[in-house]
Amino acid sequence: MAISAEIPLTGIDAASPGESTLSAGQKLALKYFVAAMVLFAAQTVFGLLAGLQFIYPDFLFGVLDFNVNRMVHLNAMIVWMLYGFMGSIYWLVEDEAGTELVGPKLANINFWVLTAAVTVVVLVYLIVQVGDGTRASIWLINEGREYIEAPRWADIGIVVCTSVFFCNIAATFMKGRWSGISGTLVLDLIALAGLYLAGMFYTTNLSVDQYWWWWVVHLWVEATWEVLVGCIMAWGLMKTLGARRRIVTTWLYIEVALMFGSGILGLGHHYFWIGTPEYWLGLGGFFSALEPIPLVAMVVHAVYDAGTHGFKSNNHPALAWLIAHAFGNFLGAGVWGFMQTLPQINLYTHGTQWAASHGHLAFFGAYATINIAFIYIALQHWRGNVWMSGGLPDGGWKWKWSLGLQCVGVMGMTVAMLIAGYEQAFVERAAGGSTWGAFFDAQTRPWFVQAMQWRMVFGVVTAAGMAILFWDLLTIGRDETRPAKQVPDPEAEPAAAG
Repeated sequence: MAISAEIPLTGIDAASPGESTLSAGQKLALKYFVAAMVLFAAQTVFGLLAGLQFIYPDFLFGVLDFNVNRMVHLNAMIVWMLYGFMGSIYWLVEDEAGTELVGPKLANINFWVLTAAVTVVVLVYLIVQVGDGTRASIWLINEGREYIEAPRWADIGIVVCTSVFFCNIAATFMKGRWSGISGTLVLDLIALAGLYLAGMFYTTNLSVDQYWWWWVVHLWVEATWEVLVGCIMAWGLMKTLGARRRIVTTWLYIEVALMFGSGILGLGHHYFWIGTPEYWLGLGGFFSALEPIPLVAMVVHAVYDAGTHGFKSNNHPALAWLIAHAFGNFLGAGVWGFMQTLPQINLYTHGTQWAASHGHLAFFGAYATINIAFIYIALQHWRGNVWMSGGLPDGGWKWKWSLGLQCVGVMGMTVAMLIAGYEQAFVERAAGGSTWGAFFDAQTRPWFVQAMQWRMVFGVVTAAGMAILFWDLLTIGRDETRPAKQVPDPEAEPAAAG
């Protein structure tokens, strides 16, 4: 397909930094990345506030209550990761399709509509903290469903915006060329818009309501996102490490197969206690921990293959975050998820800090890391495709300290919450028999209290790492004049071969 000579799709040949070197899709991607980082900061700030309120329950009581801080913390996390994925896909679509983005004006309008809606929803969360739960409040204020508290109008807006996003991406690939990555991506984007519909109807039966709620929380957030991450990871490894297309697409196909073979059945580990048939105990417990395996294998195989070719990387920060993603996903989603998946264990751990331990490590390891990696990829090209390998003027200490502090901070919070969850499982479930008295008693025990204090300490460490990350994103490559290190060209093998 013909590519415009006026706007390089990747910026590889650009002599000077700035938006003039970027394509329409890449300019749009930068907007998504900026919005993602703003929401990342909001997630961190409101998480710290909620953590403080665990230790000091009177802190901001009646002004900014714990349930509001927790709600903004969780929703900001989900939305910033969604922004990161959309930005990453806009960044790669033109390069992968070999043609310009279809409908850039519509895509730009879509971004501003989504961003305005997110802003309004967050302001409503903060301003309208209490009130009656009515049909009107469901549509305008808050649905009251954990993780998807957004009012119904915002639900509809999310589906519309993801549908427009799908149309732009699919049309671009239809205009250009198809590959294994693009085909998988387009099919997954259908599910990204479609599965959210499962949480958009109301039923008075609590078991049925929870059944469909878990479809959104698990299959939307944990299944379709995993496939998106697989596509983004495959492209990222080709561009930063020169990984061969047939290697990354093979593991991508295995990821999709495992998602269908284990991810959907693995959803059953959420069905243990909501009134569904007993066979979900065995199915859900067995199939829940297989999804992250192909992503680890993809990275290990790509790194090994790169080693046989001299192991050249043109973007050390991005590659480091990609590797952190692979193993963070495996630990957080795989190991920590499986630790509480079996029904014999979940009987004691369900609803305790054990689940929060898994959630923090899984979301950071599986999603935050890949988004940060892609922001570094985009930043390198925006700077003019400058050098971001070894031998940076400052030694690259900022990205290294940022990565280290955030990994240590999140892992520290994870272990602290695991200890707190263990205390809850013992006192609240094993000894207390799941009574309200045992629930409150568990939260006064020394291990729980100390674990919450350590969670706060490691939360501050994570926030420090985030601050250094922002500093590095603003400065890395700014005064660099060397061109990026050359890596093997993955397009030496035709895209259609994927």
